[in-house]
Amino acid sequence: MTIAIVTGGSRGIGAATALACARRGMGVILTYNSNPDSAAGVVDRMTTAGATAVALELDVANTASFPAFATTVGAALDERWGQTNFDYLVNNAGYGLYNPIATVTEAQFDGLFNVHLKGPFFLTQALLPLMADGGHIVNLTSATTRVATAGVAPYASFKGGLEVLTRYMAKEFGDRRIRANSISPGAIRTELGGGLNDEFETLLAGQTALGRVGEPDDVADTIASLLADDNRWINAQNIEVAGGFTI
Repeated sequence: MTIAIVTGGSRGIGAATALACARRGMGVILTYNSNPDSAAGVVDRMTTAGATAVALELDVANTASFPAFATTVGAALDERWGQTNFDYLVNNAGYGLYNPIATVTEAQFDGLFNVHLKGPFFLTQALLPLMADGGHIVNLTSATTRVATAGVAPYASFKGGLEVLTRYMAKEFGDRRIRANSISPGAIRTELGGGLNDEFETLLAGQTALGRVGEPDDVADTIASLLADDNRWINAQNIEVAGGFTI
């Protein structure tokens, strides 16, 4: 069985991605940081539908915890699936911060860096020995790397760094036939950064060619499809999933 690890899988795009992977017959390991009940609910939805899934706690900002997390993943693979490897890693976990550059504190800067760039770098490193040859890494970035939006400079900068890192992952892991791509969502209806109020949603919808903001499933279905073998020759690419945002 193919198995996907989805970080930040207790809500939003991560939860939708976990469910989309399960619908395609994959086993799923999703991670959560502070909301075990929500993660358990996502697992219940998958198992009710006949999939096999497990939720594991992970703080992607805490790199010191990654070796122990890798050991836990190895145990889960053995106990739930009788396997030693997983196939897909979706680096999705993250959070938003909306402050102009003039008011961003060093602590806020470091927090975003740890979660959005340092975390995916070292988590991928820690999990590589457990990833099957021919696997696939998908990193979640953001349309804010293309469209400058006041108030999200650190977030967008680190997401831009993650896009570059994705290409290097594809280059360095190619000898194991491991692909790496990034997905850049546009305006999506999630809780990131406090969610969307009606006024902000109307503004964003008006800037999108298809006339609405996106839903988590819009991104999740793209991710799950990209993991499929049908897309085996797509590698080292950034794919914006934004409905035509600011074009």
